[in-house]
Amino acid sequence: MVSTRSPVTNPLAVELNEIIAREAPAVSRMLSELGRQLYFPKGILTQSAEAKQKATRYNATIGEAREEQHSMGLPSITRQLSGVDADQVLPYAPAAGRADLRSAWLKEIKEKNPSLEGVAMSLPVVTNGITHGLSTVADMFLDAGDVLLVPDKVWGNYKLVCGVRRGARLVDYPLLGSAGGLDLGGLRRVIKEHAGAGKIAVLFNFPNNPIGYSLTSAEADGIRDILLETATEGDCDVVAICDDAYFGLFYDDEVMKESLFTRLAGADPRILAVKLDGASKEDYAWGLRVAFVTYAVSGGAGAYEALEKKTAGCIRGTISNSPNISQALVLRAMNDPAYQAEKAEKYSILASRAAKTRKILDRPKFAEAWELYPFNSGYFLCVRLNRLNAEAYRVRLLEEYGVGVISTSDTDIRVAISCVDEADLEDLFDVMLACALEMHKE
Repeated sequence: MVSTRSPVTNPLAVELNEIIAREAPAVSRMLSELGRQLYFPKGILTQSAEAKQKATRYNATIGEAREEQHSMGLPSITRQLSGVDADQVLPYAPAAGRADLRSAWLKEIKEKNPSLEGVAMSLPVVTNGITHGLSTVADMFLDAGDVLLVPDKVWGNYKLVCGVRRGARLVDYPLLGSAGGLDLGGLRRVIKEHAGAGKIAVLFNFPNNPIGYSLTSAEADGIRDILLETATEGDCDVVAICDDAYFGLFYDDEVMKESLFTRLAGADPRILAVKLDGASKEDYAWGLRVAFVTYAVSGGAGAYEALEKKTAGCIRGTISNSPNISQALVLRAMNDPAYQAEKAEKYSILASRAAKTRKILDRPKFAEAWELYPFNSGYFLCVRLNRLNAEAYRVRLLEEYGVGVISTSDTDIRVAISCVDEADLEDLFDVMLACALEMHKE
């Protein structure tokens, strides 16, 4: 017979729980059962860290092979590291990530989001991509049956990470209103329906995957006001998760150029703002899998170190740590004098594609085949097909026309303009139109 008793809480977890309960009582209530059990061990890792600082004669604590005071490496590997010191990439990275990279990324967040000036937030914790960051946050704050509100235009992996893995109950809120902008009324209605539970988690993804929509400043203020209502008048704790995977890829003047996190960080003691971001899209380094989790809550700065330790403990108990080589490469890039200019160059390419796409799709001939959802940012756009099943259309387009797109619902098709050269965009959409019109005739 399987025991249903909760595991005995480790004294280190108890200590962290007490700190969080004292410094940020609402955040303490938000923790999942697993989140309450998590801690960062003081065993081998702590002793090795102490030895690294004080063992001036011999350090026999490290679970790595060394020779002549350097990391032991195979020449077939180390000779591939042109210009990179093997001692900077072969050893294990700390579970929470390299301290130098964490500090550098925090500085970047503040520079890219000037509204965060003076706002206390945690030091970012390094994760192995944003998906791993999302999984870690889900472990920390979601129990089976907890409500997680997600937009109805949604990246499908949220269901696997939060629903299948953690057993959370995913509930849709309408992303877009009839006028084409954010449906603040719909968001308020859905939140109000579930706030009675005393705790909800809400996921925001801007620029949105799949439709490529980002907020205006007024819409971001509206979200903040709704969450403040929920926390204060609704007597509900709110975990507000900002998936900023495509941050910075904003193509319209009216789009807010900062993260929604800036509006929620420090908004209220009962709103925990969680920022997920990383190098994958911002630095065009998808396979390096370098991302970050950052926390902010009003009046709760004293709880940040404890939250970081619990997050690191979660990472330690799953993947141990993120790759050192990836972290080293991202940090070296951030310190390169050409870094910002190179990012601006790549952004301009994507912005030009977005402008060309909107010019193309504004032509009346496409109205017979589909309706374009509001698109002002990111990698993707989405169209709602007229009188066609999206999966049947996707298959026909692929098998008979050699064009690959994604069906995200029965009616919607996602197109990644991020991977189509500007010179090919007109042909792409003409082929898509021809396929749709052919299917209309059948």
